Amino acid sequence: MKRIVTMAAALLLALSVLSFAAQAQDQQAAITTTNLKAGDVAPDFTLPSDQHTSVSLSSFRGKKNVIVAFYVLAFTGG
Repeated sequence: MKRIVTMAAALLLALSVLSFAAQAQDQQAAITTTNLKAGDVAPDFTLPSDQHTSVSLSSFRGKKNVIVAFYVLAFTGG
């Protein structure tokens, strides 16, 4: 019985690793299809701020330098 439980746990672990690898490959494919290159002007976008207001990139254009930090799965528990 112990051997069956161990084999089932190993199988579940292997399947989860394969699933993670497939997701990572899909994300890499999405990243490599972008048309932006280093030095290109970023397209305008709007994101929510930490103060629950909308902030557009165009509101900073020509006034300030902007750095966008994006943390995948941050604060999601995933």
